[in-house]
Amino acid sequence: MSDLKVNTLSKSQLKSIVEATVFSYSKPISISKIQSLVFGDELVKKLEIEAALDSIKKDYKNRPIQLVELASGFCFQTKNEFGPWINRLWQDKPTKYSRALLETLALIAYHQPITRGEIEDVRGVSVSSNIIKTLSEREWIKVVGHKEVPGRPALYGTDKAFLDYFGLKSLSELPTLMEPESIELISSRLENEFSGSETSLPDKE
Repeated sequence: MSDLKVNTLSKSQLKSIVEATVFSYSKPISISKIQSLVFGDELVKKLEIEAALDSIKKDYKNRPIQLVELASGFCFQTKNEFGPWINRLWQDKPTKYSRALLETLALIAYHQPITRGEIEDVRGVSVSSNIIKTLSEREWIKVVGHKEVPGRPALYGTDKAFLDYFGLKSLSELPTLMEPESIELISSRLENEFSGSETSLPDKE
């Protein structure tokens, strides 16, 4: 297939190349990136790539692996029901989230944009710099602006890596909350909803 020219590709060949690209890429890949890196901007239309991806999704519908679209693009994942078996490949038990980190992340996810001070007001305790640093280093949160009050504190919101990690395409896919709801319940719901996801390092209050 290496001798194939883009302008002579059949739909089947294009689909195979798209499938191989998503499988080989080390992280979620967008349609735009597939177009520019693999085919060249002018040679294959985005709609053609999108159609190929839709067809691939259908091919994997009844298989243990699925093609999913996350915030950053498309990737292959094993289906959740196979988690208990797949997890046996790793002998080390995953580290659990700390309650403090979960509560901070949940507040940012559901109430963004939000300042560190506002998070502390809701939690009733200070937010350690280590928690903010950990969430920022994992690219789960980012500074999205500054509040126009004295001191102009940073406003935090979630980043695409947060959505990718928890298997979400957009924030609208977060579990729906009934108002009013305590932050403890929010963090517990976030943890339980995505209990099959990889876990992070613990953080102290």
